[in-house]
Amino acid sequence: MSPTRPTTPRPTGQPPAKAKAKPKAKKRAKPDPAIAWARRLARYRPRLLEDTLDSLGELYGPQVWRRRLDPTSELILTILTQNSADINAEKAFVALRAAYPSRRAEEIHEPGAGWGGAGLPPGAPPDWIAVENAPLPQLVDVIRPGGLAPQKAPRIQATLRTIREERGDHSLEFLGDLAPLAARDWLTAIPGIGKKTASVLLLFCFNQPLMPVDRHVERVAKRIGLLPAKAPADLAHEQFIAMLADEPERSYETHVLLIHHGRAICQARSPKHDLCPIRGRCRMVDPKAP
Repeated sequence: MSPTRPTTPRPTGQPPAKAKAKPKAKKRAKPDPAIAWARRLARYRPRLLEDTLDSLGELYGPQVWRRRLDPTSELILTILTQNSADINAEKAFVALRAAYPSRRAEEIHEPGAGWGGAGLPPGAPPDWIAVENAPLPQLVDVIRPGGLAPQKAPRIQATLRTIREERGDHSLEFLGDLAPLAARDWLTAIPGIGKKTASVLLLFCFNQPLMPVDRHVERVAKRIGLLPAKAPADLAHEQFIAMLADEPERSYETHVLLIHHGRAICQARSPKHDLCPIRGRCRMVDPKAP
């Protein structure tokens, strides 16, 4: 029998030695939902976006980007289109020009295929200082043809005031020198300016690779399956950016073709499936479409 090894007594009051704690496992970062969706679409429905754009391009013709308005005019016109028909927004903008004339150069509005109105007649942009400082009841009356004037008039004045206080004048040309998402963040920091409005300005004024998702784009994209059926509008903007990551130069084409298709064929009620060139891949026509 081996002798018992003597134990060393622990000094009184000294706590027992603690075992070394195991290092905590690093938490796996949550996947970006927009990128995850784009990868899933590419895996299970390859070339869906490309085939959609190619088919719509054959139907409606090539879409070439052209700047259509001064950035500040584009922003105010887009605010006027919020929850209103484009043709009514045009009337309100023309009324702004007449009520608050400026001596600036005449603008030529070339709205393109996605626009829902007739296009603005040539004319100088409004005097934005006069618009910002106009008596609110007067401004409401001026833009009343555009609809929702009591809500939009103070929004327009607050937007112009914010731009001037931040930049010293009402020009937004500096946004073209910023990275697309930084420019969008600058605009969406203005109360009442969301991703759609900001993306419209940046896409149409600077050809920034951003994707405005309005009700027509959202409807068409969800019917085809380009967007998940329950995708919130805010996330849909990011999902399109992710889908177009390899071809960001097609952002303008994507927006214009989808919005025009939503107006011309894929209407909210009674879509014209027999005229649609992408019905073979549309999940509304065939829930199992490839």
